Parts: sequence; structure tokens; C-alpha cells
Amino acid sequence: MIFVTVGTHEQSFDRLIKKIDEIKEKALIEDEIVIQKGYSKYEPKNCKYYDLIPWEQMQELYKNARIIICHGGPASFIDALSLGKKPIIVPRQFKYNEHVNNHQVDFCLELKKRGLNIEVIIDINELEGAILNYDNDSLEFKSNNANFNNMLIEDVKKLFD
Repeated sequence: MIFVTVGTHEQSFDRLIKKIDEIKEKALIEDEIVIQKGYSKYEPKNCKYYDLIPWEQMQELYKNARIIICHGGPASFIDALSLGKKPIIVPRQFKYNEHVNNHQVDFCLELKKRGLNIEVIIDINELEGAILNYDNDSLEFKSNNANFNNMLIEDVKKLFD
């Protein structure tokens, strides 16, 4: 099963939902596709979909998915990574009126550049290839919170020395 989530942001993400539906229509992918479409207006014809999904059900979909495709919201892709799954991330873009700016694009590209094991799709036409050639090479995600906190403490101490 492939699980697609666009989060709960109030702007629609029809571009992603339509592309997933088109890919499924081609019958190149045998997996069932389940979409959490949020406030998107487009209703898929080839995929099972929900507007919003309760947290417990989302967790089950994450666990059972072979591939997780999500928007660039950190909670969405961190949940995938925490389960040892490499997410395919399609950040929302300002030019398509999917968000108020391009922070999802910038953030995801920076994380990819720093070595986080994610697939970032900026050109929606590359999504089909990413799905067909998917290789989950994400072995284990470890939080960097403790390391970050220690570095922050050291930096703050330097300010007062």
C-alpha cells in the first residue's frame, strides 16, 4: 500500500492529489493507494481517499505503507523516518498557491543536503519515476535533539563568558 498525506494546512494541494491519481490510472503501480487529501478539492477516481484521518488511523497507515508520500511538513516525514521508512516528499509551493511561501521547499532541500535520507520532489513530473524506482534504504532514524540541545547550551555559555 502507498499512503499519501497532505496534512491539515487549509490551502489545497490538488497538484499532488491529481498526479497520484493519474499515476494510479496508468496501472503501472499495483499497490493500493490511500490518500489523506485534507482541504484539497480534487476527488481521486483511482485511489481510496479521506479528507482528514484520526491520529490512530494515520499511525496504522504509516506502519502498513510500503511507500509514504507526503507534503513538506516535518511531522509528516519525521513520522515516516521514525518507522524506518524513506519518505517521498513533495513540498507545497507558493507559485501554485499551496502555501504562503516556499519554506517547505527550502527546508526539505536543506535537510536533503545535510544528509537526511529523504526523496524530495520539486518537479511533480518526477514523482512517477520516484515511485517506480523506490528503494527504502532508510535503516534507522535517530533523533538529534540531545546533540542539538548540548550544542545550544555550549553556544549560550559562550555568550556569557
